[in-house]
Amino acid sequence: MRRAERRCAALAPLALLALPCPADELRPFEASYQWVWHGMTVAASTVTLERGSDGTWGYSSRSEPRGIGHAFSERPKQRSELRVTPQGVQPLSYDADDGTSSARRTVRLRFDWQAGRVTGVYEETPIDLPLNPDVQDDSSVQVALMEALLRGQTPSHFTLVDKTGLREYRYAREGEATLTTPMGAVPTIIYRSERANSPRVTRFWCAPQRGFVPVRVEQKRGDDVQWTMQITALKRE
Repeated sequence: MRRAERRCAALAPLALLALPCPADELRPFEASYQWVWHGMTVAASTVTLERGSDGTWGYSSRSEPRGIGHAFSERPKQRSELRVTPQGVQPLSYDADDGTSSARRTVRLRFDWQAGRVTGVYEETPIDLPLNPDVQDDSSVQVALMEALLRGQTPSHFTLVDKTGLREYRYAREGEATLTTPMGAVPTIIYRSERANSPRVTRFWCAPQRGFVPVRVEQKRGDDVQWTMQITALKRE
C-alpha cells in the first residue's frame, strides 16, 4: 500500500471526507463498470486514464454488451487527449463513435487553445465555437472533476461542447455515503450535475481515498432512474 493510501485509510470518518487524500495527485488508472439500464444489465465498460510521455493525458472508455445489451449493435467508445495546467484540465482532442458504420453518433473535435476555437464535427453537425477556460468535452469533464477535487476544489460548473453549441452544467456537493463494492466498503462524496431547465440529474459517488475516481454514477429523470454505472474493479498506479 502506498504511503498516501495508508494515511487515507486512517481518515475513514465521513466528517473528514471534505478533504482530498494527503499528498494524492492525478494518477493513471483502469476502472471496470457494470452498466444497468432501467434495472437491466446491458454493458460492461472499461475506463482508462494514461499519462503520455509528452506530459499530456489520454482518457478513454469502451463498452461491450452484456445481457439484453446483446440485442443492440452499438459498441460505444470515446477518447479524450488533454493536458493538466495550473488553471485546470484543457482538452486537446475528442473522438467518439458507437462502434457501427453510421456517422450519426460520431464526434471529432479539436481544441486550439492558442486560437481560442474548438472545431470539428458533432453527430454530423459542423462545429466552430469559441473556447473559454471551463470548456470540456464529454469525456475530459470527468478528469476535470477529479483533478479539481484533488486540488481541494469543488467546481461550480463546466461548459460542454454539443452539436447545438456550448452547454453549461452546474455541479454541487450533495453529501457522503459509504458504498459496498467488490473492493469492499468505500467512503464516497456525492456530487450532483445538471443542466439548467433539464429534467435529468447525474450523480457521481467519488472516492477520496482512490483519487476521487467515481465508484458509482447514476442518471435520473425526475424520480425515474434511467441508468447507473457501478464499479467492479479498479487498478490505480
